Amino acid sequence: MSNWPLLSVLIWLPIIGGALILAIRDAQTARWASLGVAVLTFVASLSLLSGYNPGIDGMQFVETHAWIPAYKIGYNLGVDGIAIALILLTTLVGALALIGAWTSIDKRVNQYVAAFLILEGVTVGIFSATDAMLFYVFFEAMLIPMFLIIGVWGGPRRIYAALKFFLYTFLGSVLMLVALIYLYMKGGSFQLADLYALPLSAKEQTWIFFAFLIAFAVKVPMFPVHTWLPDAHVEAPTAGSVILAAIALKIGGYGFLRFNLPIVPDASQEWAWLVIALSLIAVIYVGLVALVQDDMKKLIAYSSIAHMGFVTLGTFIALWLVREAGNADAARLGLQGAMVQMISHGFVSGAMFSCVGVLYDRMHSRRIADYGGVVNVMPWFATFAMLFFMANAGLPGTSGFVGEFMVILSAFQRNPWIALGAATTLIIGAAYTLWLYKRIFFGEVANSHVAELKDINGREWLVLGVFAIGVLALGIYPKPLTDLMEPSIAKLAMQIASSKLL
Repeated sequence: MSNWPLLSVLIWLPIIGGALILAIRDAQTARWASLGVAVLTFVASLSLLSGYNPGIDGMQFVETHAWIPAYKIGYNLGVDGIAIALILLTTLVGALALIGAWTSIDKRVNQYVAAFLILEGVTVGIFSATDAMLFYVFFEAMLIPMFLIIGVWGGPRRIYAALKFFLYTFLGSVLMLVALIYLYMKGGSFQLADLYALPLSAKEQTWIFFAFLIAFAVKVPMFPVHTWLPDAHVEAPTAGSVILAAIALKIGGYGFLRFNLPIVPDASQEWAWLVIALSLIAVIYVGLVALVQDDMKKLIAYSSIAHMGFVTLGTFIALWLVREAGNADAARLGLQGAMVQMISHGFVSGAMFSCVGVLYDRMHSRRIADYGGVVNVMPWFATFAMLFFMANAGLPGTSGFVGEFMVILSAFQRNPWIALGAATTLIIGAAYTLWLYKRIFFGEVANSHVAELKDINGREWLVLGVFAIGVLALGIYPKPLTDLMEPSIAKLAMQIASSKLL
């Protein structure tokens, strides 16, 4: 396994496959070819699990090649338990998104599926890069296929949504580039391991912290730089929304773990209160905003922002616990909760947007008022949707409960009031989720269009079934996931705990 460049395969197989599919003019052939590449990538990614040894310290599946030697920039790859979990989520959801959107796009199909494959490969590159400049290149590259997916195949306001998405993210990434160049001028290296050991003054850490904070806050997205997400979700095609919610948003949370905490731990500790406050606003205020939405996609988009608030909350609560209270166990619990929440949100949000796609393919409407009584004509679909909506509300036994509970428990050991604020999501989340479900599925059949709906077909069964397995497996028995990530989480907690205060 060590002689096989597995990470390069996972990055370049979908990218090269997508580029080759551009030459296929027949739509159905392009769909099958893209699915073959996506499934092959997912199967190959399973080798990460079989080859990963949690007892070995540091990155594994390492690849090191000179890229731009004059500036010591390398094509350097490596993964730990955290990265492996996110890569597996990426390859799985990538395949499911293509299956789910099999018939929803009928123009420029080869370009459409190629954009998804290239986006998948670039995202794997983000989670695999151990060179900061390589990370930045992949970070920027993912903007292009996502911009095209929204701008070409999106809804009526797709150009506005695509430009807003691009400009928000690009602004943050420019600040990150400035910070990385400064770190290189300071230490002469772009390697993450070297950046972790770089001594920085309090002033330097503060400026770098905010550069990273803005870059990754836009990706999560955090309040108040979250306004691009609802527009992007509403205008994006169904598969674009699935990828955006299930995978793209995780890059922000991953960036905090890879850059902010280990590179600038002192500034992260000093300004943790700000991130925690913004996270609580996302959990409470944005959740209330979701209550008044009349578009299914927009409601779920605001729900995503609220639930991703637990990722940043758990991350910076853990920092407080380990740096101020010396409570390493509670800190690891917070970091584990943040990571479990990211994986869970990938399944739950991906499933909910897939459910919206099922209805939109049949009714060509996302307005909640156009539905009602769907359970009477689509009972199997209503059953799947109930599971995903309950997971979104944080019902015990589903994945939506596990990560949030771990973060709340960790927050309680730092400040019960913070935990209380975070726990309000169990009420607010249940309110907007159940209210949405009630208006769509319960009651009498609302109109003749609903009466003509047909229940899910075999392809939709497959997609929703896999999402359901993920939601239930992670909710009932999360131990395999936490065991996979625990050595990496423990190392990160020890790393930020041992950093000398300036």
